[in-house]
Amino acid sequence: MRLRHIEVFNAIMLTGSVSAAARLINVTQPAVSRVLAHAELQLGFPLFQRTKGRLTPTNEAQTLYPHIERLFAQLDDVQRLANSLKQGHQDGELHILTVLALSYEVLPRALKLFRQQHPNVVVTMDALHSPQIISSLVLQEADVGFVFSAIAHPSLEQRHLADGRMVCVVPKGVLSAKQVKHGVVNLADLAQTPVVNIDVRDPVGSTLSHACREAGVGLSSAITVQTYHAALALAHHGLAVALVDSCTALSADASKVDVLVLEPQIVVPIKALRAVNRPGSLLASAMTQCVQQVVEAALHPS
Repeated sequence: MRLRHIEVFNAIMLTGSVSAAARLINVTQPAVSRVLAHAELQLGFPLFQRTKGRLTPTNEAQTLYPHIERLFAQLDDVQRLANSLKQGHQDGELHILTVLALSYEVLPRALKLFRQQHPNVVVTMDALHSPQIISSLVLQEADVGFVFSAIAHPSLEQRHLADGRMVCVVPKGVLSAKQVKHGVVNLADLAQTPVVNIDVRDPVGSTLSHACREAGVGLSSAITVQTYHAALALAHHGLAVALVDSCTALSADASKVDVLVLEPQIVVPIKALRAVNRPGSLLASAMTQCVQQVVEAALHPS
């Protein structure tokens, strides 16, 4: 497919019709129809089914579209970079990947430190699940990734930044004042308390499930979520206790919840990942140092 084919195809997928696509990319409707027909001729298969004036994407089009979306995202990156170069403010660029739990407090604080050292660097930050981060780094689509738990992959090197831990976020009034004052809660103390369940496909969720089995504790979980901040939000609304990592707990609202140490201790290691074969980046190293500084200050306040 030529770039013009891709532009028209994307416009039709976004708008659902030839006329709307023509308006989106500021060309005539016949021009869009001609480009689409030429694209389908070159590909050798239809991209859309025509039914009563409506265009319905074929299976082939649905398969192509995620790749087209990534291409346009890359084109946007090129445009932003070109604009920075035009303005003369470009000192480099850095693409960061992070698990969602680190994107709310840790990464913003680290970026603030990084900006003090490198104010003109163009930074892109994507919050993804760990498997997506690993895949992108292996494909050398980003400079550095920040994840929980150790990662064993021959194409990646990892740097240990700090050890967080699981904590218990309790809606006000759920536990006794004595327990809250003590500041520590045991897994066994939560056996009869509704607890938000973290998806076991998540590394930390899997570790938590293992700890419960080791302690012989069955938690009452009517709600399962995929992210720790979703669990935290449920605790904020008083729906259940949330067992989350200590970095997520930095976002806890002290007027709504209490944050207690969880026993037995469940360690949550924080790692920086880099592709082994990707050229070393001073900017990635600087960002990693900033993240480590923020994590250590947050987890071990003086």
